[in-house]
Amino acid sequence: MGLRKEELLKWLDALQQVYAENRQPLTDLDAAIGDADHGINMDRGFTAVKTELVGNVPADIHGLLQMVATVLIRTVGGAAGPLYGTFFLRASAACTGKTELHPEDVVTLFQAGIEGVRQRGKAEPGDKTMLDALLPALTAMREALSQPGDVAAILDAGAAAAEAGMLATIPMQARKGRASYLGARSIGHQDPGATSSYLLLKTAASVWRNS
Repeated sequence: MGLRKEELLKWLDALQQVYAENRQPLTDLDAAIGDADHGINMDRGFTAVKTELVGNVPADIHGLLQMVATVLIRTVGGAAGPLYGTFFLRASAACTGKTELHPEDVVTLFQAGIEGVRQRGKAEPGDKTMLDALLPALTAMREALSQPGDVAAILDAGAAAAEAGMLATIPMQARKGRASYLGARSIGHQDPGATSSYLLLKTAASVWRNS
C-alpha cells in the first residue's frame, strides 16, 4: 500500500508545526542576507494551509496539493510564496488521478515540484538558493529509488543530501535574490531558503517513516 491523502495531511500538519518552531531561526538566517521575514512567511503560509483544511479537505491528492499551492501563493510574502506555491502546484499535477503514492510516485512528485522551482526562480546550483538543497536531494532520491527500500528510505536519502546542500551554501556568494545585492558579504551565511527546503524533506521522511 502506498501513501494516501491522509499521510499527506499528516505531512502538512507536521510542516505547520516545524515552521512555527523554526520561525525565529529562519528569520535570523534571513536577517543576515535578506529581508528578515522568511521564518515569518513560512509560518504564516503553513498556518494558513492548516486553517484552510479545517472542514475543507479536498477530495483527492491532486486537489489537496493544488489547494496548498493556492494558499501559499496568496499568503506567503517575498520570493517564498511563488516558489513554494510553484513546488506544490507542479507536485499536484504529477499526482493527477492518483489515490495513493508508491515510491516512484513520491520521487516524481518531488521531481515535478523541484523542476518547477528551478524554472520559476531561474536559479542554478551554486547560486545560494533553495535549489542548492533541493537538487542534491532529488539526485539522492532517484539513486535510492533504484535500490531496495521504502518511501522513508528514499526520503531519508533526500533529506541527508538536502542537509549537506544547505550547509554547503554557507561559503557561497549569493547570485540570486536580495542576498545577491550583498556581493561578497553574503559569504559565511547559511541560505534560509535552502534551510526551509531541508526542513520540508526532513519532515516528510519523519512523518512517512511508519506509513
